[in-house]
Amino acid sequence: MKKAIINLSIVAIAVLISAALPAQQLLQTGGKKMPLMWIDKDTHHKVIRLTQRDGNSASFYFHNNPFVAGQGNEGDRMVFYGNDMYKSDGVGMQLFTVNLSDLKITQLTEGKRMKRGEIVAKKNHEVYYQINDSIFSTNMDTKQTQLVYVFPADFKASITSLNADETLLGGAWSTTAEKTILRDNPAKHDYFNKIYEAKLPRTLFTINLKTKELTKLFTDTAWLNHVQFSPTDPKLLMFCHEGPWQKVDRIWTINIDTKEIKLMHKRTMDNEIAGHEWFSPDGKTIWYDLQLPRGKRFLVCGTDVNTGEETKYEFDRNQWSVHYTISPDQKLFAGDGGDTVSVANARDGKWINLFIPAGSRFNYERLVNMKHHQYKLEPNVHFSPDQKWIIFRANFEGFESVYAVEIAKTEVKK
Repeated sequence: MKKAIINLSIVAIAVLISAALPAQQLLQTGGKKMPLMWIDKDTHHKVIRLTQRDGNSASFYFHNNPFVAGQGNEGDRMVFYGNDMYKSDGVGMQLFTVNLSDLKITQLTEGKRMKRGEIVAKKNHEVYYQINDSIFSTNMDTKQTQLVYVFPADFKASITSLNADETLLGGAWSTTAEKTILRDNPAKHDYFNKIYEAKLPRTLFTINLKTKELTKLFTDTAWLNHVQFSPTDPKLLMFCHEGPWQKVDRIWTINIDTKEIKLMHKRTMDNEIAGHEWFSPDGKTIWYDLQLPRGKRFLVCGTDVNTGEETKYEFDRNQWSVHYTISPDQKLFAGDGGDTVSVANARDGKWINLFIPAGSRFNYERLVNMKHHQYKLEPNVHFSPDQKWIIFRANFEGFESVYAVEIAKTEVKK
């Protein structure tokens, strides 16, 4: 029996779960404890809880890859954060994997200290994370953990990304003064403008995983943030000028060899905003949320990293999302929606949406009704590696967990 389960996909797992439940679990999503699988009554799409464990669980930020491909019949795995016995609400306490074939969960890390960083080496199956000033890696096959690097006393920084050939970690260093602002103003609406207006220096850096050499790439008084390596070009690093989006030309790249810096999108009007940027899977395009101006016209825009040519898809206010993503084959997009106090001020925007490019616009299909989700927790959508599911995190059951919604609609018998 065990051998048979190993060969199952998420779809087959959902079928097994549904077979053990009353027929046609057509339910309102959230507001109460849900079964492990149900069909959203408003969209007729199947939803399954991937992190079937006690306590809180959290999937990765939207642009951080959480997947490693399975070999043979072992199934693809997704890395996620969860709490453990040490702290009931410490979602960042431990790292786990869930096998997307049989939903088996494996705990990778131990210890009582919080871990930061969502960095997965797809080739080497290492997970990199940071505890205070120390960087560690844990192999998801062997569970062996090693100390990778300790930041020097005069350069306490944070890692955020791994380059395409898995030889360099990248991130940004900030001043003690900036850390003090953040500590004294923990709410985003308090620290966001304060850090932007302080114009304190930040430095982009890399760490060579073989030689342990730290290289300082670039320093600016702009708030350098959202540091991401290209998924295909090991020398290309993207970063942003953080701050109120209507005040910054946000999206930039740097070649770590030549140090050439390029602006990816120049604002063209007052109050225009662009942000929440991410690389396409082939590394050729940087995609981002674009509003012309803020809160009026809503688009997802992609800039070709070599030519600067832009591709835009427009949609209506209620389809705006906090974050977007693109499928592995780059034919579909998805968004995680937003509540009434988000930048779009949408009256009916709390949905997980699938987007289908059609000319210069997105057609859309609603996948999950998120009306019982509190958007203080951002859902952060990912396509599953087989492109059959959208994976997201939510709190609509009263705790944080990770879910997958099937892109194909379920036929509901009347």
